[in-house]
Amino acid sequence: MLAFPSTYTVGITSLGYQIVWATLAMRPDLDVRRLFTDQGDPPHRHCDLFGLSLSWELDGPVLLDLLEQQRIPIWSADRSDNDPLVFGGGPVLTANPEPLAPFFDVVLLGDGEELLPAFIDALQSVRDQPRAQQLRHLARIPGIYVPALYAPRYDPDGCLRSIEPIEADCPERIAKQTWRGNSLSHSTVITPEAAWPEIHMVEVVRSCPELCRFCLASYLTLPFRTPSLDDGLIPAVEKGLTATRRLGLLGASVTQHPQFSELLHWLGQDRFEDLRVSVSSVRAATVTPDLAQGLARRGSKSLTIAIESGSERMRGVVNKKLSTSEIEAAARHAKQGGLSGLKLYGMVGLPAEEESDVEDTASLLLDLKKATPGLRLTLGVSTFVPKAHTPFQWQGVRPEAEQRLKLLAKRLKPKGIELRPESYGWSVIQALLSRSDRRLAPVIAAVRGSQDSLGGWKKAYRAARAGELPSTTSAGVTLPVPPPWEQVVHDVWDEQMVLPWTHLDGPVSASTLAAHQRQALDLA
Repeated sequence: MLAFPSTYTVGITSLGYQIVWATLAMRPDLDVRRLFTDQGDPPHRHCDLFGLSLSWELDGPVLLDLLEQQRIPIWSADRSDNDPLVFGGGPVLTANPEPLAPFFDVVLLGDGEELLPAFIDALQSVRDQPRAQQLRHLARIPGIYVPALYAPRYDPDGCLRSIEPIEADCPERIAKQTWRGNSLSHSTVITPEAAWPEIHMVEVVRSCPELCRFCLASYLTLPFRTPSLDDGLIPAVEKGLTATRRLGLLGASVTQHPQFSELLHWLGQDRFEDLRVSVSSVRAATVTPDLAQGLARRGSKSLTIAIESGSERMRGVVNKKLSTSEIEAAARHAKQGGLSGLKLYGMVGLPAEEESDVEDTASLLLDLKKATPGLRLTLGVSTFVPKAHTPFQWQGVRPEAEQRLKLLAKRLKPKGIELRPESYGWSVIQALLSRSDRRLAPVIAAVRGSQDSLGGWKKAYRAARAGELPSTTSAGVTLPVPPPWEQVVHDVWDEQMVLPWTHLDGPVSASTLAAHQRQALDLA
């Protein structure tokens, strides 16, 4: 059973979920069924594997609802040989699986292209053995993390001291796996029921070479990878165009593919006259009138660029190699090329940010509106949330971000600029999930039924702090109460602190991440 923690419409639009499902479904030794929160394929009479793909922290608690729906014990320690192995993957679990670790038997760290087949092959070789033996065997496969074989150790004052293997033949550290093949992913399902209906999605790039200091999509997925045009992208595009005339080009910065202009030129052929092309996000400095015109000719109405801040100083701090003049040029070129809208993404609450930097963001948007009359401007803005394996993983959520979101609304909405702010409160819960260790698992279990309420989360956390929740054991260790809310969500952590994900190796070492953080803050 392969599950997605949302509705079918949302889940089937996830390219990652599609690829995992297709990879498993093509194997003759597996019979794969899909499960979403609102529907699913007919269930097996007996399920051996239950998998979940996670791309957003706030979807994690839905796992417990799905497990209960399938009558699978939510705690891995409570499962017997008659229960399925529960496994998961995706960026959230690769970055920091610890808050959800007691619910998973197996976590796959990294790209699935080679890791997923290796997992299934290893499991098939021991499928007749008891559950404990299966897990020991899987734990020796690179990139496979078995939480029950790694015990968290705490100081008497409750500080995490280490996470260590409990058996000698388990590796001390588990490394994220990286796919280095020539091809990336593309849609295997095209349906009118998807959130993006009838669209063929093609991954143009993976990771991002810019290395903005907060960015999980860049740091966690390094190195930056681009399939070749003739052997990778064009065959992937043509495969989908036999079924639809809508094409979505995906990636953190698609126009940084070294052959993107050639791809756009190829899509400009007369035989693609009825094709509608959309792109996910482009680097502002790569926007030209020709690019905008090429996309407009193929049905695109707008472009999306990430500016992070309207302040030159803040863009320097976060390593956003982008000048104000380049942002202004991108808006002009978008309009000149025939596009009707420009979507910009930014943040508030970044480390070292001052209120004047947020004022600069408002001023930049107002200047763009004056300079490009008729171009519809939209600003999506979120609160900075620290992510594991990035230079800003030691930073916290800044409470002043809530007022800075309101400041932008006050400045921009009366001037006709659409503002799409993300909830500050839910950014706080996102940070709780992204920075915690296994002590959060009892809170996640307790919040079931009220997980859509900020108050429900805070009530469950207070109960955990007061020792009012049932005690939980993980890898033979009784978990102490979680640390103070302020410490997890808002505090700036010392670089020498043992992090919940210290035993998991990402693409960049902790010492390099710390050096990048210091370089960033030195610019402040």
